Amino acid sequence: MPPASAGPVEAPRTGAGAAEAFLAIPSPTAPPLKGATSPTGSATDHAPTAQPAPQLPPGVGLMTAADILATATHTTDEGVEALVTAGVGVSGWAAVPPPRAAPHPGPGTINILVALPVALTDAALVNAVATATEAKVQALRDNGYDASGTPTDAVCIAARIPRPGALAEHFAGPRSLWGARLARAVHRATHEAVARDAHLRATPPDPCP
Repeated sequence: MPPASAGPVEAPRTGAGAAEAFLAIPSPTAPPLKGATSPTGSATDHAPTAQPAPQLPPGVGLMTAADILATATHTTDEGVEALVTAGVGVSGWAAVPPPRAAPHPGPGTINILVALPVALTDAALVNAVATATEAKVQALRDNGYDASGTPTDAVCIAARIPRPGALAEHFAGPRSLWGARLARAVHRATHEAVARDAHLRATPPDPCP
């Protein structure tokens, strides 16, 4: 997986689908990109004019109102790669009493993309999602958040399709070989991405020129 960017990220095809690429783009409500300029070249408070969508292979698209360029973090651990973007504008625990009125969520999402160089069974893919989620919660606690995530978090796992005669990994829990590597990669990436987001929120925005 190449360094974090706002464009397509190549990834192995999955065993449970046909994804060939990850794509992360800011949502229409995302904050303006830093340093963005208008078509005339002058500074602007708005995001750049939308460009025609590029032709991409089948893949996975994630949206967020967080500043993905400022928080995206890429880590590796013995063949496993993780790319995480974080916006923790609103956070909490998954199981809470029903609210009388649902509050409007603030901008933010933790998106986790993981690529493994081995094949996983469909059951192991589900296991991998759980492991990545556990590592995310651990990173949040390590950053001082009393929460399991934001209401809109997402996890995508990409793994190789089994080759003829080759066996797929049946387990991806945190104490399995590949699950342990996945957990470490996701924990480090999430920890850094969340820390970057916290720094952004604590830093006053630059005044418009």
